[in-house]
Amino acid sequence: MIALRQVALQRGTQALLENADLTLHNGVKAGIIGANGAGKSSLFKLLLGELGVDQGEIELSGGQRIAHMAQEIDVLDRAIIDYVLDGDHALRQAEADLAAAQASDNAHREAELHGLIETLDGYSAESRAAQLLVGLGFVQADLTRPLSDFSGGWRMRVSLARTLFMPSDLLLLDEPTNHLDLDALLWLEQWLTRYPGTLLLISHDRDFLDAVCDHIVHMHHKTVELYRGNYSLFERTRAEKLALQQAEAAKQQARREEIERFIARFRAQANKAKQAQSRVKMLERMEDIAVAHVDSPFHFSLPAADKTSHPLLVLDQAQLGYRSDAGDTVQLDHVNATLLPGQRIGLLGPNGAGKSTLIKSLIGELPLLSGKRVPGEHLAIGYFAQHQLEGLDVTTTPFVHVQRLSPTASDQAIRNFLGGFGFKGDDAFSQVATFSGGEKARLALSLVAWQKPNLLLLDEPTNHLDLEMREALTEALASFEGTVILVSHDRHLLRATVDEFWRVADHRVTPFDGDLDDYRAWLKERLEAERRDTRSEKSERQNAQQNDDSREARKAARRAAAEMREKLRPLKKQRDQAEKAMEREQAALAKVEEVLADPELYTNDARKTELTKTLARQADIKARLDDAEAQWLAAEEELEAMEAELLASENG
Repeated sequence: MIALRQVALQRGTQALLENADLTLHNGVKAGIIGANGAGKSSLFKLLLGELGVDQGEIELSGGQRIAHMAQEIDVLDRAIIDYVLDGDHALRQAEADLAAAQASDNAHREAELHGLIETLDGYSAESRAAQLLVGLGFVQADLTRPLSDFSGGWRMRVSLARTLFMPSDLLLLDEPTNHLDLDALLWLEQWLTRYPGTLLLISHDRDFLDAVCDHIVHMHHKTVELYRGNYSLFERTRAEKLALQQAEAAKQQARREEIERFIARFRAQANKAKQAQSRVKMLERMEDIAVAHVDSPFHFSLPAADKTSHPLLVLDQAQLGYRSDAGDTVQLDHVNATLLPGQRIGLLGPNGAGKSTLIKSLIGELPLLSGKRVPGEHLAIGYFAQHQLEGLDVTTTPFVHVQRLSPTASDQAIRNFLGGFGFKGDDAFSQVATFSGGEKARLALSLVAWQKPNLLLLDEPTNHLDLEMREALTEALASFEGTVILVSHDRHLLRATVDEFWRVADHRVTPFDGDLDDYRAWLKERLEAERRDTRSEKSERQNAQQNDDSREARKAARRAAAEMREKLRPLKKQRDQAEKAMEREQAALAKVEEVLADPELYTNDARKTELTKTLARQADIKARLDDAEAQWLAAEEELEAMEAELLASENG
């Protein structure tokens, strides 16, 4: 159990917590949310013992093993798989003791240590570490490369893998998705749902919080408040509370009218694609979201250029990639793309497939290897990428950054504009060197918006942004009149702001006829196909090596394979039954959530009993769905292991 009792915490002159109370029981998965600077990371430091309280007390259950992801790691010339394995200190010590016992010919001690390593699950450690790294986007050839070979973002993935590998009862993760693409995020989401211990997760990704967390800890106004359920339920509950506060009524009405305009605009486009239909449904729920975020400090728009071209930009038979002295490296071939005014495109594809290469080629930063790039006469590009944070002039202020772009703009116009991005009053004149990553990201976005583009290209724009700023960006993009191309691991942002997807994979750029759920299914099929190909290649190599095996040995292998197939049948039946159960529960959950989407359910006193029963039914269905998913995963993993054994026996 974790308990905070009347805790007060002050950092410098700023009070972060005052008389805060919180109790979390073992096994919960709690999302920690709140504005930047609310004290989320400081809460982790309190739990780790790196900070002491100014008042009150903190209690943790005795004997808890805590794993915490380091935000800075040493750049070592050590293979990344070894760096991950180093996270299990007990295992590494046992291995060192075993080596010492072997050197001294102490057979009794060797036997003890072999037993200890078995208890620590040490003989599967390397394969478990490899699975974590591959799941987070590394390939097999990377595992023996030194940590120093990788960029900062990839080193953070290694640090995350090491944290997940550590044996733990309490897992503390601070923004673990910041350096992940969508594929790695989906993998991490599944891993965390299976984590058996207590999880405290700081994240600004609402879909990620929804999928992983069963409690939300909201840090605001120097206190902490615990909500049961995932982020969407927190948002609805908070919206209901705020709706009862008469002082907020005028603001809420203005936001409702704004959302209604969004819905009216997108409903007219809803017959374009499946994505547009889901987008309208999402926007119909945004009234509740708006109410929950009515006190957000961020409200801004993204004005588009006054003139546009039709088409805006064309790539014709383009070959995209990089030139070097060693020759051309082609990432994407035969690319034909025509960007029209008002298009809203999300880029999907595996890590390293070329999404960033496509964007850099579209804006002209990366010359084409062949083919044509034809810009429209009035093309005005706005481009946001994470490296732009590094390009900010840290010696000056947000005001000066905007003034440099438009020397003739009035001081008041600049201050009003920056206020929408959270730089109010004297904040507009603060030195950028003192800014957090989130503040720098907001400033970089504001500079893109100020230039009034008609083609907006955003490469992971939500990294470092908190939930309130993400909602403001979502609404601003929804009302942007120009063309949008978006790469993001934030699924809520993708659903709300794009009408179509392009898939970047296998050296091609093609339209993707589906939504994010379809992409998840496509990705799963792709990974399964890759595993089958790997098994097939391994099988062929083994067959070539075993041509000289005796006929009797081959007969024995065939008998073993036949027996193994018999064992596979009940497992396949168990997996299929679990899959059908998942489908039933998902259908039931969809019906319940359709009822919960009715705003009247939360405001009509006569329906309070119905609300309580519906929420209880939602929780029951989710529990059954979780059980079915766990059964499916267990059966699938056992099937994969047995199929691998079957392949080995057939080829052995």
